[in-house]
Amino acid sequence: MTKGFSAMQKGLAVKLDGVSFSYGEASFRFDVEFAAGRITAIMGPSGSGKSTLLNLIAGFESPNKGKVLIGGEDVGNAPPSGRPVSMVFQENNLFAHLSVEANVGLGRSPSLRLSDADRIAVAEALARVGLAGKEKRLPRELSGGERQRVALARVLLRDRPVLLLDEPFASLGPALRDDMLDLVAGIHAERAMTVLFVTHQPEDARRIGQDMAFLDAGTIASIGPAEDFFERSGPDAFRRYIGDRGDTVAGSQHIARKRT
Repeated sequence: MTKGFSAMQKGLAVKLDGVSFSYGEASFRFDVEFAAGRITAIMGPSGSGKSTLLNLIAGFESPNKGKVLIGGEDVGNAPPSGRPVSMVFQENNLFAHLSVEANVGLGRSPSLRLSDADRIAVAEALARVGLAGKEKRLPRELSGGERQRVALARVLLRDRPVLLLDEPFASLGPALRDDMLDLVAGIHAERAMTVLFVTHQPEDARRIGQDMAFLDAGTIASIGPAEDFFERSGPDAFRRYIGDRGDTVAGSQHIARKRT
């Protein structure tokens, strides 16, 4: 029986148990658990392992040692397509020759053999991300923000309890980036999936992050509630990374939240 758009699974805990990985001279070690159903912002200097962390969870990289567990199940032998994970990249991975609705439909059927129920689910997903009426357009006919909305609509169709975001909004302007973050937060509020999102912007983490993980030198240096990171007593490495701008960020985001 085909699942409808409203049937998206709830979030699952994600755990990296003694995971080590290396390529070239770069080495990484992750011992961390991300709570089910929470939005966790992942920050850290370039090269600290943020994208590597997501790739290990998604299955695009395999650990040299250790286990990746999702919902308590070892997914180490599962290919990316077999894991309960969706991932949105900075490049939205849309097929240029396919329409918006076809690109979204791939989330339900790689062969695009869609049932009537599937087509209804595609339409509902596009409406949810604000793209109703643009089903027949090609990616080149969309703005950058609209292309990322297509990628998010496809996530809704894939019905996966874990969502990984690798800086998908980095190339957008501040106002549009805020809109996309609010869309992610809204979808999370409805679906309660586990969201891990990489960002270089403290403002992004402050806007929607419930938890935060700070990476440094290939490992998890600190993890905890996002609001704690922006206090004066927050982790020293994080405060050095943001240039000790925590109070300013916190204050500006408090104002922004009051306006929304």
